[in-house]
Amino acid sequence: MPVLSDAGLKRLLGSAELSIEPFKEANLTPNGYDLTVAEVMLPGAGLSVREGRLQVPPGVWFLVGTLERVKLGRRLAGQLWIRSSWARKGIIGSFGKVDAGFEGTLTLSAFNASHANVELAIGSTFAQIVFEELGSEAEASYAERSGHFQAQNEIRLETRRHGQP
Repeated sequence: MPVLSDAGLKRLLGSAELSIEPFKEANLTPNGYDLTVAEVMLPGAGLSVREGRLQVPPGVWFLVGTLERVKLGRRLAGQLWIRSSWARKGIIGSFGKVDAGFEGTLTLSAFNASHANVELAIGSTFAQIVFEELGSEAEASYAERSGHFQAQNEIRLETRRHGQP
């Protein structure tokens, strides 16, 4: 599947296939877009921060909510990658695909595998989204297939559904 270049991303931006709000030219990369931290949550500590900075202790799982609201049409999917600057500090990210038809902010799961506190600032870039053109239009969008996190505007933790482990 072809990956969108910066030119391809800009060409589709604002169409039915791709929206990023807010969009900042400075976050554009040659083959993707850097996503900005809007919220950091430490679920084990019951702590969520939307302003300033947060120290993530070593050995702690945390979540990052993006500032950007992404909307994909039926011909695009997204791949999420941690920025290498965070990986070099010992942050491990468990990211995946953003399905065709998804709309909303993104929740990114990460772990501080270093032996020191790592400071996360609201407004810093944390991950990159790379957009892939699908070989054919999706028959059913994310909203139609599952849509559990469709239209989210903040970090949303997984909740168990009745009858599921």
